[in-house]
Amino acid sequence: MTIENEDQLEKLRKVGNLVARTLTCMGKALEPGMTTRELDRLGRALLEREGARSAPELTYGFPGATCISVGPDCAHGIPDDTVVKPGDLINIDVSAELDGYFGDTGASFAVPPATARIERLCRDGRRAMWAGIRAARPGNRLNEIGRSIETFAVKNGYSLVRNLASHGVGRSLHDEPGEIPTWYEPKDRRQISEGLVFTIEPFLSLGADWVEERGDGWSLRPPEHQPTVQYEHTLVATRRGPVILTLA
Repeated sequence: MTIENEDQLEKLRKVGNLVARTLTCMGKALEPGMTTRELDRLGRALLEREGARSAPELTYGFPGATCISVGPDCAHGIPDDTVVKPGDLINIDVSAELDGYFGDTGASFAVPPATARIERLCRDGRRAMWAGIRAARPGNRLNEIGRSIETFAVKNGYSLVRNLASHGVGRSLHDEPGEIPTWYEPKDRRQISEGLVFTIEPFLSLGADWVEERGDGWSLRPPEHQPTVQYEHTLVATRRGPVILTLA
């Protein structure tokens, strides 16, 4: 989606802020002993209280309001009776529709006590995302985002999952532009236009460059169970720099 007027921007800000606040509250509530279903119920209540609808549920019939993945799963996890344990690495992805507009955000959380290796992975997952965000300027090619993220990953000894990508968002959960690689793709010559709305969500890993779908038809897991994190913001590209829509 490309923003055409202030009203569209305001509605995107509203839903972006809502999913961001929901993610923050879910992250704060996350503790050993609770189930991922209980955590999902909290997310649903926060969204529905403000009149929003779960985007994965609305768009794809996903069996939950939010995606909650307990490591080694790293994406599209179904909320269920899985009990959160100390040391778990958990990804929460929150996306919603409000007044015809969509917002999308996500983050990974290390449940204490976490090893120094996992804490560093989480820290650097956020840094990788911001490396990509800084490249999101009108006139740049979309592949400059992937180039910046891959440069950071290689420099710091990580791999990137290459069958999960960023995407356009706005009037639908997965809008134009389509798949936006979070690694450098030299053949991608698409340019970032003023007002373009999209996500940046690298999956930074300790060795994985691919994830496989599990038997439930949704959850995604690296084949060798390598720890993998995802951090995601929805943003608008402007001449004065990226405007982040999913800040709490």
